[in-house]
Amino acid sequence: MKPLHLRVLIADDHPAVRIGIESTLRESNAVTVVGAARDSTEMMELLKLHDCQILVSDYAMPGGLHGDGITLFSLVRQRYPLLKIVVMTMLDNPGIIHSLLDIGVPCIVNKADSVSHLLPAVHAAYANGRYLSPSMAEIAARTDPGRTNTQPHATLSKRELEVVRMFVSGLTVTEIAERLHRSKKTISTQKGSAMTKLGILRDMDLVRYGMEMGLTNTSAVPPTQGLTALPWH
Repeated sequence: MKPLHLRVLIADDHPAVRIGIESTLRESNAVTVVGAARDSTEMMELLKLHDCQILVSDYAMPGGLHGDGITLFSLVRQRYPLLKIVVMTMLDNPGIIHSLLDIGVPCIVNKADSVSHLLPAVHAAYANGRYLSPSMAEIAARTDPGRTNTQPHATLSKRELEVVRMFVSGLTVTEIAERLHRSKKTISTQKGSAMTKLGILRDMDLVRYGMEMGLTNTSAVPPTQGLTALPWH
């Protein structure tokens, strides 16, 4: 029987993390690390150069020409449909986890979990399986009660989704209240309820989720406003 030999590409914007991932993978005789990228630009170039089977990548890698997160992994899936992807991240946002699963990335490891989960995730990815490290599995199980819609924000009410769209598009709670002719307290409550349903704790994570899910509504923002001045509080 021919021994298993996996060719893996690493992508992470932190040098120490790249070294740690490579060191862990090299513990297995079945894995060869063919390269390491620090952003999406280097990642896509290395994918052109190397015939690798598995990509182990961070979720958030700012600065690259191809972006990061869902946008990047969707592009990789489109260009390299046979490439298996393992995502490592510190983010524990249920919306992001389910979005990764929805685009066909079923192997996700939380960097806060033991590094021992990396190799099993790599092998599961190669075998077309699913592997979520303990904290990721807990979040996915807690927030996925048999969804009938693939988007996490499908659980939001019409008014909650309306508020989220306007907030993500650059409007403050006060401005949203004025435009919708509701009280500031009502808008704040609807925004908070939406964040609870999505499992999001911080405004900046809500903005990031909304942008990745295409929830921006530029018609709600006057020409002098926009995503260059996002509401962080």
